[in-house]
Amino acid sequence: MSTASDIDPAVVAGGIDPKRFRDLMARVCAPVTIVTTTDGDGPHGATASSFAALSQDPPLVTVAFDRRSALLARIVATGRFGINLLHHGQEDLAMRFASRGTGGERFAGTPWHTDTGLPRIDDAAAWVSCERYNTVDGGDHLLLIGLVTKACNVERPPLVYANRTFGTHSRFSERPRRPIVDHITACTSD
Repeated sequence: MSTASDIDPAVVAGGIDPKRFRDLMARVCAPVTIVTTTDGDGPHGATASSFAALSQDPPLVTVAFDRRSALLARIVATGRFGINLLHHGQEDLAMRFASRGTGGERFAGTPWHTDTGLPRIDDAAAWVSCERYNTVDGGDHLLLIGLVTKACNVERPPLVYANRTFGTHSRFSERPRRPIVDHITACTSD
């Protein structure tokens, strides 16, 4: 029989073992994104795997950040953010933007440009620019709800994170596509 002093206070507060919860959530396959914004100090960005669709009418998406995130404070201040959905092969960018550092350090050597006034990573599998629509408290995180103002994507397998490693959706590579030569022929046959 355990006593109150034997139980981890975090377990009592949340009702479950935090490590068990983290291990469970690590098994959930999630898209890998770099969320960006800009202000007078230049571009800023951080890796996030909490991107999800929320609504089609109006077009809303969500992404969650730890309340201690410097990027979160900048997004709340500017009211705007961009979401770069990385493609399989951009694992190095995901790691760079997940590391400690300033916006300038993370963007140094990273191919990017400005789109709708926000930093957009070159060759990402998809791009979404957002106006901050709302925020929702969620424990130690804040859920950002963004109104989509621009969205575009390219045919590249998205980078996903599961079991604490990067990969992609295994069926994506099996999906039939026309060879690139057919696209070239289609563009020149007019």
